[in-house]
Amino acid sequence: MSGQHAFGSAPGAIMAPEAVLLPDGEVFGRRALRLRELAEAVEPLADFLAFMAQLAQVQQQLLERAPLWRPAPGAFDLALEHGMPPLGVRALRGNVAWQPELFVLLDALELHVGQRQRRLLATLREQTPAQLEALADDVFEGRSGADEQRALLPLVAAALQLVWVRLAANLPRPPRRAEPESRGLCPCCGSPPVAGVIHGESRRSGVRYLHCALCACEWHLERVTCSLCGAGGKMLYLELDDAQGRPVLPVRAEACGECHGYLKLVQRDLHGRAEPVADDLASLALDLLLAEQGEYLRGGCNLLLVSGE
Repeated sequence: MSGQHAFGSAPGAIMAPEAVLLPDGEVFGRRALRLRELAEAVEPLADFLAFMAQLAQVQQQLLERAPLWRPAPGAFDLALEHGMPPLGVRALRGNVAWQPELFVLLDALELHVGQRQRRLLATLREQTPAQLEALADDVFEGRSGADEQRALLPLVAAALQLVWVRLAANLPRPPRRAEPESRGLCPCCGSPPVAGVIHGESRRSGVRYLHCALCACEWHLERVTCSLCGAGGKMLYLELDDAQGRPVLPVRAEACGECHGYLKLVQRDLHGRAEPVADDLASLALDLLLAEQGEYLRGGCNLLLVSGE
């Protein structure tokens, strides 16, 4: 039902945003494009972001191929019916054959990297299956791992992202949004978000979703609500400005005065190609600044960024 006024018709009620958004088949391609843009814009991180762009492009290429492993038909129906995360990491770890995907990813990536990165790929190929599973455990648990293996973790994470994004994109329907006590975790796989996203397209303009670090699912969370503790009304927004006082990137840290944690907000309403994983990596200076101040601790995680780097 709509109402009439001098400037046309207006909807009689505000449509509720979708509770959960599944990733589409272009998530890594958009990420690669944004990383290439950021590599040119953020000079101190140019080489790092350019490498991550290559990695995301390879993920996109492999996402478009036939998967090396498929779940059984109807494998997730029961979880969807009962409101459980259908792609829960703990439930799937023993069934998902992710290691073959890793080696295909390494083969494709080797064509696009230099000698230094090739040595890293060779080291990863030398790991035993048990060692690779231990690295995957570090990724899932957010651990930085042993010093000599720390640089391997983003590549392992990239393979895990590829598998879980493909599974999420092919779910028969989105899961229900989690209960309030679990709304800081992905309703698809139970992982933490990498960042929040303020959407800009007309049907979701100004709406905040959290973006999963693993499967790229997004779930709605009301604005001015802490994604870490659920508190509201004590939020502080921090960003990096240039010499003219303008934001360097469309990224702000949403810091909570209750739990003293923060999660970044990527403002797609200000820059249509802003992307949670890419813009989070490019805004590391904001994390460093907040770490120096010591008042707020980062929440969420970016699986391509190993703690301790």
